[in-house]
Amino acid sequence: MTEQMTVQSGKTDVKNMTRDELKVWMKELGQPAFRGEQIFGWVHGTATGFDHMTNLPQSLRELLKEKGRITCHRIERVQTSRSDGTKKYLFRLEDGNAIESVFMRYKFGNSICVSTQAGCRMGCRFCASTIGGLCRNLTAAEILEEILAVQRDTGERISHVVLMGTGEPFDNYDNVSRFFRLVHDPKGLNLSLRNITVSTCGILPVMKRFGDDFPQVNLAVSLHASNGQLRSRLMPINRTYPMEELIDACREHIEKTGRRITFEYTLVKGVNDREENLTELTALLAGMNCHINLIPMNPVSERDLRGTDRRFAEEFCKKLEKKGIQATVRRELGSDIDAACGQLRLNSQK
Repeated sequence: MTEQMTVQSGKTDVKNMTRDELKVWMKELGQPAFRGEQIFGWVHGTATGFDHMTNLPQSLRELLKEKGRITCHRIERVQTSRSDGTKKYLFRLEDGNAIESVFMRYKFGNSICVSTQAGCRMGCRFCASTIGGLCRNLTAAEILEEILAVQRDTGERISHVVLMGTGEPFDNYDNVSRFFRLVHDPKGLNLSLRNITVSTCGILPVMKRFGDDFPQVNLAVSLHASNGQLRSRLMPINRTYPMEELIDACREHIEKTGRRITFEYTLVKGVNDREENLTELTALLAGMNCHINLIPMNPVSERDLRGTDRRFAEEFCKKLEKKGIQATVRRELGSDIDAACGQLRLNSQK
């Protein structure tokens, strides 16, 4: 067992355990190993309590109540877009912290954007998630529960996951790695690793480890600038892991995994959307198997930056494509709800 499997109460969080770990735990409790398989199926399905596990003996259910617990998020608020049905969830965690997730419908299936931390310590100037800093990491069970809670609420299966909500996933790599293994388990949600995308601002040692551990998972890199000096202004992480090293690491990742990288580029009016930025971006990414996801910055009242309007973003995109760089402007989903990442959580703390 690891420390992350327990909480202050000392009870084991069964949702945080792999099938093998559950089978070992059952043996330790004097139960047959197959009970671990049954419990795993329940917690990755609809069960929010041990009494829901109707194929377990009552005596075992009582023992589980004594020794274990199941992470379940309380939905504090849901914002639903009238234009496209996108749902933004504010979850209240058991320790009082809040996180948010976004449920989106696409032609290829339902997708969810999940958080990996309560708060964030990366300090990016255009982001609402980092205001107030980092409270704590989420466990693998808490990340998984974002998916399960939304599936219970909507009654719809989620087939694609992006780790782009509150927090820096590679700042919580051990829990994120465990989450990948849990969500991919064929006896659980059985989600294809190719249907998962993880976004990082560029913690290079972890990014290299990730390429070895999970070559099938898609990588998105928060770039947001066309040169190192500008990136350091917008993203403090660039002072630790400079852009030149980041781009080299991206090229290595592509060669290692054979998979395309997505670069996220939030367009900030008058800051990184000028003609010179376009020229620098073209030179920076020339010849790389990549795609740029242009994101008109959502307004954040606590920041003094403003986003580029969508028409200008479309023009910026066309110019990039003419120069041989694949790019799209992120589709506007949920534009009539708290769109900025972390904004709903931030508002709940005021």
